[in-house]
Amino acid sequence: MANDIISKTYRVSGDHDIVVAEAGSGPAVVFIHGSGPGASGQSNFRQNVQAFVDGGFRVILPDLIGYGASSKPEGIDYTLDLFTNTLYEALVAHGIEKATLIGNSLGGGIAIQMAMDHPEFVDRLILMAPGCIHEREEYFKMPGIAGMVSSFGGPDFNEEEQRRLITNLVYDPVHVTDALVKERFAVARTQPKDVIVRMRTPNLAPRLGELKMPIQLFWGYNERFMPLEGINLFFEACPDVRCVTFNKVGHWVQVERADEFNRYSLEFLHG
Repeated sequence: MANDIISKTYRVSGDHDIVVAEAGSGPAVVFIHGSGPGASGQSNFRQNVQAFVDGGFRVILPDLIGYGASSKPEGIDYTLDLFTNTLYEALVAHGIEKATLIGNSLGGGIAIQMAMDHPEFVDRLILMAPGCIHEREEYFKMPGIAGMVSSFGGPDFNEEEQRRLITNLVYDPVHVTDALVKERFAVARTQPKDVIVRMRTPNLAPRLGELKMPIQLFWGYNERFMPLEGINLFFEACPDVRCVTFNKVGHWVQVERADEFNRYSLEFLHG
């Protein structure tokens, strides 16, 4: 499968480069990864790509600004607008006119923002414990976010610390493989501390009613980053929402329950 993934780089506003990988053909689905040291499009969604390609979709795997192989500027705030606008620009340059956005965590917040900014661009939303729907103070109270405090960006950051951070994202540590740790550590070593410490996200909850497209939510019951009541915010505000919740699952539904995530998502996409 990896051999079938093609990557292209796009220069966007601010002279930043955004790398976009893709596989398959058909209607476009854009997988938007979350934050955290070492994150990238391919590492976050490796267990999902083939199922969506086989399901008849053109799978798009961007690296957000500050992540993967994209530009990693220092000395700036990493705002939701920065993430969303640079990604949107790259997707348009990549020739995408309409897509389903699939976002986890910060990636979910970006998907929500893009759907609000460009509703004509977004066909459907698939969101796995999306961010940006509470005040920052609420997130800082969550045990997962407290557990993400680390030596990232400093000389003491090592593979063991990287492993601890990834383990924080899952319910069962069996999902944290040596290969995953090494892959993300290699990216983390190229990232400035600003990617994490200067991230700035708004609370989009008051605007959720703007999302008129069909929405599929996924949430791990043992989620330690995004409050479970986030589900209710969508149910109350949006016209067309369904949610699948798994017990004994943390922040990475698409990893911990990959087969079921893929199956439910494809059923949703096929209407």
